[in-house]
Order: sequence, then C-alpha cells, then structure tokens
Amino acid sequence: MKGFTLLEVMIALAIMSGVILTVISSFNYHLSIITHDREETIGFLLARAKLEEIELLKKDALKTVQEGTFAPEHPEISWKAEVEQTAVLFFKKLTLTATWENTKRTVSLVHYIAQ
Repeated sequence: MKGFTLLEVMIALAIMSGVILTVISSFNYHLSIITHDREETIGFLLARAKLEEIELLKKDALKTVQEGTFAPEHPEISWKAEVEQTAVLFFKKLTLTATWENTKRTVSLVHYIAQ
C-alpha cells in the first residue's frame, strides 16, 4: 500500500502547528511594536506642534508652567510646558512634555528661546 502512516501524519501536524504558532506570535509581536511606534510618533508630532505654538507667543506672554490636553482630537494625550532661566543670559529653556497611557509613556522636547 502507498500512503502515509498515522505516525507520519501526526509528526507532520506537530511540525506544522509549531511553525504556525511561531508565525502568529511573531505577527502579534510586530503589530504591538507598530502600535507603540505609531502612538509615539503621534505624541512627538503633537508635542512639536505645541512647542512651535508656544514659541510664537510673545516673549513676555510665556508663563513658567502651562498644561493642557490635545483635545478634541487626542484627549488621552496631555502636555506640560515649563520655562526656566538658563545660566546663559538672554536665553530661556522651554521643555515640553507630552504624556499618555496614564503617565506611563512620555516624550520630552527641549528648546532654547532667545529673550
């Protein structure tokens, strides 16, 4: 008789299931990385836009600390801007921090502003 024995079929199925599980877990892992990178990119771009918006304010209108969210588009992402004096005269340090996932993830941008 020609054909495969039950043992050969069982071994082939075990090998195929191992390969399929590896591919599925690898696919899920890479999807989570893509999601993480996407969220980080959104946070970075929103922080950059807010930093530029704050820069356009008049120099005397800059407050020491400002806070808010990126609502209505991204209410889950909050931001905080802090202005500090530097050791170098005529410059201020502006630090903008975007936070999301209940403060688990942050992106901070630092910019120096001439007075």
